[in-house]
Amino acid sequence: MIPKRIIQKVKHIEIRTKGLVNDLFGGEYHSAFKGQVMTFSEVREYYPGDDIRMIDWNVTARNNAPFVKIYEEERELTVYIMVDVSHSGGFGTANQLKSDLAAEIAAVLGFSAIKNQDKVGLILFSSEVEKYISPQKNKSHILRVIREVLYHKSSKKGTAIRNAIDFLMNVSKRKAVVFLISDFIDNGFWSSLKLANKKHDLIGIRIYDPAEIRLPDIGLIKVFDPENENEFWVDTSSKKEKEISKKSISENWEKFNNTCKKNKFDVINISTNEDYVEPIMSFFNRRERRS
Repeated sequence: MIPKRIIQKVKHIEIRTKGLVNDLFGGEYHSAFKGQVMTFSEVREYYPGDDIRMIDWNVTARNNAPFVKIYEEERELTVYIMVDVSHSGGFGTANQLKSDLAAEIAAVLGFSAIKNQDKVGLILFSSEVEKYISPQKNKSHILRVIREVLYHKSSKKGTAIRNAIDFLMNVSKRKAVVFLISDFIDNGFWSSLKLANKKHDLIGIRIYDPAEIRLPDIGLIKVFDPENENEFWVDTSSKKEKEISKKSISENWEKFNNTCKKNKFDVINISTNEDYVEPIMSFFNRRERRS
């Protein structure tokens, strides 16, 4: 039985995010993603001015005359929301945990999708895929998606984004819009991500906490790593340790961002201490101008 607090939380998120979708995200989502998927409609004879890349050479050969393929916009998109439910999501020093922020963002994206008559599927993962909900497009389905993101508790250690992406490639045969929500504390996933990014419209949403970027000066503290359940001591008042940490974090962020650019992988960075509305709206607007 689902705890009452989870039901109340789902209701709270529904009320907040539906307002955002109606007032802000609906139009931007539509503009950013509609028309991204084109499906084959028919062939017709070639007319001067047609794009020669659209010529269907098989039909042309059979008819001894040039024919071109005609495509039309896919009126219904399939959207997959992939959420990292590994233990690092339970971290948060600001207003909320990373996992809570992930759930609310998943809700906004889900409601935006069904408002535009798109189907939504869910993949929850840690070191392996822990939950899969096939795409549907109704309100009760989105509420279930939100409930699963909030209620699911992972029993696995670590994160394996590669396994989640490989699973996506197996279940989604047609091009889809995919939102990958994670803190991306993982390695070895870029080859799989590169392939998925060619087949699908893949967007990363990287959630982080301010303390992961800059250690607060609170003296000697014991740090627990939820990914591998290790504990270690850190002297946050040590100038040397803070400089080492700052340099390491800066290098990791730069490496991640450079790899994203190299692979043409769009990523939205969102902190637990900031409102996620502006970063997502800015991304939608950039996508609309780029399309």
